[in-house]
Amino acid sequence: MAATIPASHMDLLQTAKPAFANLATLNDDGSPQVTPVWVDYDGTHLLVNTARGRKKARNLERNPRVALAIADPQNPYRYLGIQGRVVEMTEQGADPHIDKMAKKYMGKDTYPLRAPGEKRVIVKIAPEKVHTMG
Repeated sequence: MAATIPASHMDLLQTAKPAFANLATLNDDGSPQVTPVWVDYDGTHLLVNTARGRKKARNLERNPRVALAIADPQNPYRYLGIQGRVVEMTEQGADPHIDKMAKKYMGKDTYPLRAPGEKRVIVKIAPEKVHTMG
């Protein structure tokens, strides 16, 4: 069942406030793996951009369950917590999307850390449970 992001915390997903998310995935032995990530929102799904072959991408291909914690950069006691599922991983549109994220988080028009031959992928996450603080 889809959960709604409350309007009170929507600013944490918007361009004007580049808040990092901590994304938790599950390793093949069931242990958690957490990575700070850039996060976007399309009105339905949270979007995370990564590269094929990275640990989080491999974990998500095997097990779609995730959790994210997004703290307000100006007040870390105010945050948005989300549990959800990856509903799609696609390379379509991933290169322009990482450039959009570089603009939001780095102020750069193009993502400067791309590795040669890297295949970018957009991870679409459907929120199932949402909680907030602050």
